[in-house]
Amino acid sequence: MAARSVLVVGATRGLGASLASKYASASAKVFATARSTPKDTLKPSISWINNVDVSTESAGPTITKGLSGTKLDTVILAAGYFGKESFEELDYEKQLTMYKISAIGPTFIVSSLVKAGLLSKGSKIILITSESGSITLRHESEGGGMYGHHASKAAENMVGKLLSLDLKDKEIAVGMVHPGFMRTEMTKSVGFDKFWDEAGAITPDEAADSLIDWIKTFDMSKTGTYWSPTGPKFIGTAEPVMGPTKNLPTPLELPW
Repeated sequence: MAARSVLVVGATRGLGASLASKYASASAKVFATARSTPKDTLKPSISWINNVDVSTESAGPTITKGLSGTKLDTVILAAGYFGKESFEELDYEKQLTMYKISAIGPTFIVSSLVKAGLLSKGSKIILITSESGSITLRHESEGGGMYGHHASKAAENMVGKLLSLDLKDKEIAVGMVHPGFMRTEMTKSVGFDKFWDEAGAITPDEAADSLIDWIKTFDMSKTGTYWSPTGPKFIGTAEPVMGPTKNLPTPLELPW
C-alpha cells in the first residue's frame, strides 16, 4: 500500500532528498527534516522541520513539535555521516559523530514519536543503514579500516532489531535497509567516486525508486530484518560470503 503520511529524517540531499520529493509527487503528506533552513525547498508540498540535528538529544522533541499532531504511517531515518579513517589515521570525533547519528539518534527520535502517539498499528519505521554494518559480510578481500563507519552501521542494525522487539506489541514494523551504492556527495567525500563507474553506482533517485517499491511490501511479517532492495548487485563481498550472485534473489535479506 502506498504511504499517505511520511517523515524523512535527513532530507536535504542524496537519498533523503529523493525520497521526500518522490513521496510528495505521489501525493503523500511529507514532512522532511533539515539541520538548518534548506536553500532548495524541493517541492512546496513538503513540510520542513528545521533545526534538527540527529546527533543531539533535542532532535526527537523538535521533530515531534514540528509534526503538530500528524500521525505517520512511514518514517525513514536517512540522516548519515561518513568520516574516512584508517588504522594508521584514526579520528575520535569522526567516529563519535557516526555513532551519534547512526545508532543513538534513531532511538531518541523513535521514542519521541511513539510517546507522542504519532506512530501506531500499521506504521513502518525504516532505518537506512548499509551492508557495511554486516559482520558476516566483512571479508579479507576488502581489508579493514573505516572503523567508525562499519561499527556505527552494525550498531544501527542492532538498534533497529531492538526497536522491532519493543514495538512488536504495538504492531509497528521496523526494518533496516542497504539502499545500494550511490553517486552522492557522501561517497565522493571519502574518495569512493573512483569506483562509481566500475561498480555501476546508481543515483539517489534510482535508489529511492527501489526502496519505495520495497517499503510497500514491508510489514510485520518482516519486522526486525535487514534487506537490500537492489539485491546482491552492490555488495562486493556477496559472492565469497553468500555464494554465486546469480543464485541470490532480489530483494535480498542480508546476514547480520
